[in-house]
Amino acid sequence: MERISNAVAGERRLSSSSRSSQVFNPATGEQIAELPLSTVDEVNEAVASAKAAAKEWGQMPPLKRSRYMFKFKELLDANINDIAREISREHGKTHDDALGEIARGIEVVEFACGIPHLLKGEFSRNVGPQVDTYSDRQALGVVAGITPFNFPAMVPLWMYPIAIAAGNTFVLKPSERDPSAPMLIWDLFKKAGFPDGVLNVVHGDKEAVDTLLDHPDVKAISFVGSTPIAEYVYSRGTAKGKRVQALGGAKNHMIVMPDADMNKVADALMGAGYGSAGERCMAISMAVPVGEETADRLVETLKPRVESLRIGPSTDSDADMGPVITKAHQEKVMGYIDSGVAQGAELVVDGRNFNLQGYENGYFVGGTLFDRVTSDMTIYKEEIFGPVLSVLRAKDYDEAVDLINKHEYGNGTAIFTRDGDAARSFANDIEVGMVGVNVPIPVPVAYHSFGGWKRSLFGDHSIYGPEGIRFYTRLKTVTTRWPEGIKDGAVFNFQNLE
Repeated sequence: MERISNAVAGERRLSSSSRSSQVFNPATGEQIAELPLSTVDEVNEAVASAKAAAKEWGQMPPLKRSRYMFKFKELLDANINDIAREISREHGKTHDDALGEIARGIEVVEFACGIPHLLKGEFSRNVGPQVDTYSDRQALGVVAGITPFNFPAMVPLWMYPIAIAAGNTFVLKPSERDPSAPMLIWDLFKKAGFPDGVLNVVHGDKEAVDTLLDHPDVKAISFVGSTPIAEYVYSRGTAKGKRVQALGGAKNHMIVMPDADMNKVADALMGAGYGSAGERCMAISMAVPVGEETADRLVETLKPRVESLRIGPSTDSDADMGPVITKAHQEKVMGYIDSGVAQGAELVVDGRNFNLQGYENGYFVGGTLFDRVTSDMTIYKEEIFGPVLSVLRAKDYDEAVDLINKHEYGNGTAIFTRDGDAARSFANDIEVGMVGVNVPIPVPVAYHSFGGWKRSLFGDHSIYGPEGIRFYTRLKTVTTRWPEGIKDGAVFNFQNLE
């Protein structure tokens, strides 16, 4: 049985911990690796390694740091299929889905390659008599990231390339569910020639997280995961004086206006609702058609598509989606479906009895579709994080917008319409951090920033893009005045220095 190591001070190190976690293939239910859960001392060693590398790395010219990033990107591009296979093996998502995940991570590495420009400050001459002022952004030192299972490559790549390019050193604590892809990417980082200690990886559970949150040498923490844990990380980290960005959960709605092309809406909802088995914080889990006729047409269009979803292991190139991550999560999703039925929602397509020959022990849930969901139901209020799409009918546009604005989450949302006025009003009035107009999953490109509102984000900074630069640096402003110098020109004789 493979035992997965940490990466500290430029080398792989197998933890000596007596505690461990099992890593499974979700498609088969078979254990494929053992993950030792790092001790407090081992986490402290990773922080010490990052601290030892921080001064020299932070003083390196940004242009030189960017050249390391260019090499890292080149290696990621060359090894993208190998990384995708590791993701699929431990997470269960299809190979194409895994490739797409890595590509969105590489975009942020590309953005980080432009760090010499991104760190440029401002300069003002003669703010006073012979007085000039300039400002620039400087690294924090040691920073850390805690990342989720659903994007084991992409989310870490949303964090440490920007942090490291900006002059910080980094300690990564990946998810225990699918740790191999982050380790393969660390091997490529090492191969790119980065100095030892610039990026360290430690595996662990809450004990490792708390150690990073409490460590006095860790100046900032990035977190992506569920809202309860995000709130915990933010509260504990800020109480220790750290800068924290903590991205939490979501309940994303798509408003469907009566003038929308229903076939295009259905195609968008299939990918946004069931892609990656719904295990995305940007997944559309709530469709909100405006008007009864619109709702009837939407459900009628969706039903046969959900019934014909192709579900299988990542080795099946025809599969639209794979299993969920664990047996426990499979049971949790099934419980939500039970709850929806018990509370009166109309179950249009039932995914509870899905069974795949040869993969009976896999953690599969079939595509599920509910209609006539109401805002007081558990399946509406809570994030299911599975292949369950619900339809909540709104009598008009204002009711649909009000519904979204009242929800505790504000991560992503979308509207499908041909009406420019409705789309413009929606983009302006909706209280959600990321908005799509005829775009179902509005994840910003790397040179913008990703982040929700309300209980989907704790802290003042979104992740990656310009917000990422600001989060991983601090502003310094210098005001200068110089006394009058000697301007007599060249002197060729020995000068009297007395």
